[in-house]
Amino acid sequence: MTETLSVVIPAYREQDNVERVYDRLREVLESCDVAWELIFSVDPSPDRTEEMILALRERDPRVKMLRFSRRFGQPMATLAGLEAASGDAVVVIDCDLQDPPELIPQLVARWRDGFDVVYAQRRTRAGETLVKRIVARVGYRVINRIAEVDIPPNTGDFRLMSRRVVANVVALKEHHGFLRGLVGLVGFAQTSVLYDRDARAAGASKYNQFFGSLAIGINGLVGFSRYPLQLISVVGVAFSALAFVVALVYLGLKLAGVAFPIGNPTIVVVVAFFSGIQLLSLGVMGEYVGRIYDESRQRPKFIIESRYGFDDPGATGDAA
Repeated sequence: MTETLSVVIPAYREQDNVERVYDRLREVLESCDVAWELIFSVDPSPDRTEEMILALRERDPRVKMLRFSRRFGQPMATLAGLEAASGDAVVVIDCDLQDPPELIPQLVARWRDGFDVVYAQRRTRAGETLVKRIVARVGYRVINRIAEVDIPPNTGDFRLMSRRVVANVVALKEHHGFLRGLVGLVGFAQTSVLYDRDARAAGASKYNQFFGSLAIGINGLVGFSRYPLQLISVVGVAFSALAFVVALVYLGLKLAGVAFPIGNPTIVVVVAFFSGIQLLSLGVMGEYVGRIYDESRQRPKFIIESRYGFDDPGATGDAA
């Protein structure tokens, strides 16, 4: 029986790359001895992205498209594509061609060796700024030190997942789709394939490299670790103990008649310092409370306006 492979491609304002990614993927997939489908998972775009995908579909019915009712973002677009995919294995790859489709045969080979997840691990990162590389390096170190799941460093969403991994990922009810963490949470046998990441093929990135990476890092940290809350407790106890010791020292000096400097500057510095600690603690707790609030509302993770190439005419983003 012929194996089937689905390729999920989140896309937003990618008119310059749609043809390129199709041509390269088609050539690669034809060499893998599998039946395949391409699923473009598209946030409504102001350019010709959707028009070009539909033109591809007229030439090749293996090209399919999900179009959302509004922009839900790349993580939700990825989850929607995973839910719609029908293959024995599913590959997730970006439309900007920084992750080379030519690596897919190696991912398929490792899957055939018995691994359920084969993630592409970056050896070099062409086209990324120094700030982005520093943020990524520090972020992965922090997350791997304190996260409750294993998130390999220098990996993105580019990976192959078996059917049972995909089924378990889309069954999760979490509304913050940090795929790297979700796949680590699901488990199963996992391995890596090293590669050199290319610069973007065409067009400009719609992603702020500093704040976008920071937001992803915070999402992974809050979603898969309680360490920040525990750290707040430890810091609170430590500063309470320090304040108690300082108070005893001041009392002793006062009783001994020793003069020591105190006044408005000292008070301002102390108050500002402890106020900063309090605001930071409130911010960390706010991240967790906000996540609880988002999950408690149970809103759909995404809403699909139209589907092209699928049997059912529409769906919302409740997990299958």
